[in-house]
Amino acid sequence: MAKLNVGILYGGQSTEHEVSMRSAESVLEALDKDKYNVKLVHISKRGEWLLSHQSDEIKSLERGSGATGLSVTPPKQLSSAEGGEAFDVILPILHGTAGEDGSVQGLLEMADIPYVGCNVRSSAVCMDKDMTKKLLKFEGIKVADWILFRHDEKESVNYETVREKLGLPMFVKPVNQGSSVGVSKVTDEKSFYEAVELAFQFDTKVMVESAVEGREIEVSVLGNTNPVASVPGEIVSNTEFYSYESKYIDESGAALEIPAKLDEETEENIRRTALDAFRILDCEGMARVDVFLTENGEVIVNEINTLPGFTSISMYPKLLEASGIEYPELLDRLIELSLERHNRNRQLKTDIM
Repeated sequence: MAKLNVGILYGGQSTEHEVSMRSAESVLEALDKDKYNVKLVHISKRGEWLLSHQSDEIKSLERGSGATGLSVTPPKQLSSAEGGEAFDVILPILHGTAGEDGSVQGLLEMADIPYVGCNVRSSAVCMDKDMTKKLLKFEGIKVADWILFRHDEKESVNYETVREKLGLPMFVKPVNQGSSVGVSKVTDEKSFYEAVELAFQFDTKVMVESAVEGREIEVSVLGNTNPVASVPGEIVSNTEFYSYESKYIDESGAALEIPAKLDEETEENIRRTALDAFRILDCEGMARVDVFLTENGEVIVNEINTLPGFTSISMYPKLLEASGIEYPELLDRLIELSLERHNRNRQLKTDIM
């Protein structure tokens, strides 16, 4: 059987550029080279797409560094001055804006290149925390209370009004960011206005959310029409909250407990909630669903991450490994799911004649 031409797309124009590179390193190492011809495509912080002529190392590339500049050319090609590079499937190992928000997914759709992960619609919705909450709440899934402010409302943000509705403490977040970038925990008026100012540096929409007292539980979901949920895992943070530093910089910032210590009924409820959220938001391929478990047993969905961290110690692959799916097999499954969806969608009519 012929090898598939698989592209790893990494880097990107986001605050999570370096995180993407760490994830891509783990993916490159785990992909079975007997099954796949692997090609590396780096998106620089300036937005250039660059093809590496070496397929054995994830690194930052710049023009003149031996890399080839690429442009997207349908069907199934990324083209350069030297000719076209054909891809059977792309793994967009990108995090944050212009990576997991539907942007690159739309580009790959237009190029008719199959890609791993959620489609344009679900990627965009899940990246937007406000839209995610609205849809989940409409469908009866519990979420924390929140207030949204747009950039043109920045000057009218009032601490007392927000505190009366949400109480203390509360969290201030950019709506379209990941990895807790720009997120602050607020306990008083001074920290509130500082947090709002910080969050608006990263997005044009900012959310203020009531704090939920509870355990932080995560579930990995895998599949298209018949998704499966992993065993839940728990994040035990040693800082005020699970911040960017706790995730990627401070090795003692948090501990991961896999599987989480839960009774059978609670575990089943969390897994069912994760699957419900996955389906409601039209996810396919993969997503990590993060929830809070309160003292009285309520499951409150925090967010759905459609392109979760993919390092060898990240929660998404670790939870599935604990559920019996090893990292290389997980990548095989994700590639199969992307091709399955692509082939299914190609059967849809594009004209009415």
